[in-house]
Amino acid sequence: MRTVDKALKLLDWFTDKRSEIGLSEMARLSGHDKATVHRMLTTLARHGLLEQHSTLKTYRLGAGILRLARLREACFPVGAVVNPVLEQLAADTRETAHASLLAGAQLMTIGTAEATRSTRVSIEPGLILPFHATASGIAVLGHSPDSLVNTVLAGPLPRFTADTDCDIGNLRKRIAECRRTGIGISDLGYESDVCSTAAPLFGPDGWACGAVTVAAPASRMNADVRRQITAAVVRAAFEITRGLGGEPAASFKSATERLAA
Repeated sequence: MRTVDKALKLLDWFTDKRSEIGLSEMARLSGHDKATVHRMLTTLARHGLLEQHSTLKTYRLGAGILRLARLREACFPVGAVVNPVLEQLAADTRETAHASLLAGAQLMTIGTAEATRSTRVSIEPGLILPFHATASGIAVLGHSPDSLVNTVLAGPLPRFTADTDCDIGNLRKRIAECRRTGIGISDLGYESDVCSTAAPLFGPDGWACGAVTVAAPASRMNADVRRQITAAVVRAAFEITRGLGGEPAASFKSATERLAA
């Protein structure tokens, strides 16, 4: 099972900016030796999850990924629910909006809507978000079982900027504050010039299954802007949650009612 985990983790290194990866680079990124990585890449390619460039010998995501994505969307139409709400959220706040869902113990971006301003935050499609360094992650942890919180805080907790909060005590306080207010906040923690505000998305069981977030350049953030973004994010969270068949936790409803009062 650990071999399967390692092989599937290799897929996480592909992004829109790193769409093709060679054997040596993948070994460097993953920290595994080249022989092990070669075996795993070959296995993933054999099952259609990767394909190899015939000349360059680099690897890229295969057609099997597309088939699974289409099957997932046909059975559970997330994009049809999420994308219109994100477009409206970006229009209402004039900032970039994005949504993420839990995939196992990872938080993965599943939709974005960028602001139309010349200076704006850009979010990579499919980006895996670190829980401790993002508003999305704090929003999810604030409304998740202790088992997930403890797993995340057990590390590793990499530092992305000078302001990334890697102190477990501080993170627990921020998670508790999110549970009280309903809102996750991360300023400058993942990118040095970005402030983000997030609200959790809920599954049918009442636990967080993802987050909806607005990310703005730090130069435009102030208390009034934060209040406006918070209200818009909360509305979007309720709309997406119900569109996906979830049910907001009673604690989240109470917290957001206090914010509106």
